[in-house]
Amino acid sequence: MNESVLSPRLVALLAVTAGATAANLYYAQPLLDSLAGDFGVSVASASLLVTASQAGYVVGLALLVPLGDLLERRRLLTMALLGAAVASAACAAAPGFGALAVALIALGAASVVAQIIIPLSSYLASPAQRGQVVGTVMSGLLLGILLARTLSGAIAEVGGWRLVFGVSTAVMLLAAAIRRALPLCPPPHPQPYRAALRSVVRLVAEEPVLRRRMALGALGFAGFSVLWTAIAFLLAGPPFHYSEGVIGLFGLAGAAGVMVAPVAGRLADRGHGTLVLRALLTCVLLAWGLLALGGSSVIPLVAGIVLLDLGVQGVHVSNQTAIYRLRPEARSRLTTAYMVSLFLGGVVGSVLSGLCFETYGWHGTCILGAAFATTAIGVAFAFRVVDVPEPEAEAAAA
Repeated sequence: MNESVLSPRLVALLAVTAGATAANLYYAQPLLDSLAGDFGVSVASASLLVTASQAGYVVGLALLVPLGDLLERRRLLTMALLGAAVASAACAAAPGFGALAVALIALGAASVVAQIIIPLSSYLASPAQRGQVVGTVMSGLLLGILLARTLSGAIAEVGGWRLVFGVSTAVMLLAAAIRRALPLCPPPHPQPYRAALRSVVRLVAEEPVLRRRMALGALGFAGFSVLWTAIAFLLAGPPFHYSEGVIGLFGLAGAAGVMVAPVAGRLADRGHGTLVLRALLTCVLLAWGLLALGGSSVIPLVAGIVLLDLGVQGVHVSNQTAIYRLRPEARSRLTTAYMVSLFLGGVVGSVLSGLCFETYGWHGTCILGAAFATTAIGVAFAFRVVDVPEPEAEAAAA
């Protein structure tokens, strides 16, 4: 694809849109304690709201993202954004806990826009810049995740949790205007829908790099979900007793993840991805030690959040950069395979986090997170996860 098509302005718009849609998955996290109180449910039950949005996301990844290889992607993005707006409005109007959970499933499914945008940005970028462009779009996505928690807490403190989803509805409607800035993006490899879904399974069977990166992504996001599901309950209770607005501010501690994303992409472009990957996985494990100390002290808690987010997001960018070099004509389907695995890990992490926190408290939750991190390190070393060919080799092959 011609480099001029992907202008800095368009990269910025893609990054903002990815961040705005990814934010939909995280608005509920700092509100869990309040939602549990409003609906009269337990901590473990309230944590299932996070699971609901992640489960919806998995459905969207499995059924909608493959359409990015089959349909004109500008139209696909617009329809998904409008669907997210409708689902957000349903969340705002939900009369009960069950209705909110169903609406969150729908919102999660529609919010796969971010995973349509990332392979689209990879398609529009030149091979030598692909890692950097994907890293930049990922930075926007990560910033959306971080600001989601902070804005959610602040808005809820002013107007309650329903206003949070009302604002999300307006943001999704505005984001749909990106259609006017995008070039026509015809499908790279048209084929019947069912054949595309079957080909996702075939890609997993045929690509060992994809399988290994799927495993790393699932384990990393499981740990990420363990932290961000349980932390609202930790901070709302003793010894902290923080309000929703203050709890939301802890999302900003993960800003290091935004900064490391483009750096990880550039290093992968230069062929250093494996070394960086192992270093980042080690950071994730060390972070859980700091988080365990943070059960009664803010300083190690914040330090642990910073280190964990830096490691998890860096690994995520490394994984995506690697899989997008496998088969350029199938990037949306590669994204489907990888992201379904990643969010299945998130579903497992959020469910176990709520149960673990209710039964064993914060330290038990940290042991659970450390177990996921240790397993990821074992996968990286035992299976010798390596990068696929560097950009120069890819360009020469093309």
